[in-house]
Amino acid sequence: MRQLVASNWYLEWEIHRNNPGLLGDIAAVLGMLTINIQTINGVEPCKRGMLIQTDDDEKINLLKSVLDALEDITVTALRKSTVMDTLAVRHGKYSVQDTREEKIFRFARDEIGLLVEFMGEIFKKNGHQLIGVRGMPRVGKTEAMIAASVSANKRWTLVSSTLLRQTARNQLAMNEWAGESVYIIDGVVSTLRGTNKHRKLMEKVLALEATKVIEHPDIFARETGGSLADFDYIIELRNHPDEEITYEVVNASISNFDIT
Repeated sequence: MRQLVASNWYLEWEIHRNNPGLLGDIAAVLGMLTINIQTINGVEPCKRGMLIQTDDDEKINLLKSVLDALEDITVTALRKSTVMDTLAVRHGKYSVQDTREEKIFRFARDEIGLLVEFMGEIFKKNGHQLIGVRGMPRVGKTEAMIAASVSANKRWTLVSSTLLRQTARNQLAMNEWAGESVYIIDGVVSTLRGTNKHRKLMEKVLALEATKVIEHPDIFARETGGSLADFDYIIELRNHPDEEITYEVVNASISNFDIT
């Protein structure tokens, strides 16, 4: 007998007329289709987001047909749920995703809790992942990575960093190679200040079936001959939404730039 596996979906709708009982009507439709409601929240002033679960994807098509017939709402999304969908419903807002490049996600410093939770969900995945983090000095990039590692119950290992002082390690301890870890690499320190021994260590780390997080991915890609296409996610952290992330000061004076 085939075992049914439940799948998680994200349902979002825009409200045209917020009539009394509207949410109850939608919940009743889900109940009749035996689709479970997990979480609901507002994601924009006139939009609601809902995480739902079903063991029969055909019910999703039926749900869409019924909701499309309602005059008071317009369904704006009905898809397999993503990390961003889960966080949007949980926090009541979406983080900004680049419309030209889906792998780029933007956060402001006052959203650092949301960023930590987002990265923590990514870090929970096993196997190879390459994640780039852009941001100006002292915006909190490394601290957010460490907090996200703790949130994901993963060990974090600094391969290179300027968190406390400039560090470009030439070797890792045996226990740092074992188990599930998140490896943090400062793209400036490793490529522009690292020794040959450090670069060999970095190459070994990059070959691991584990999560690697690269601060300053643009410089890292430029100096290693790689490409931003190699990254699974690129996260941008700004002090405020309109801040420009620039590396002109890095190119002008690498030795004097505190890039933590």
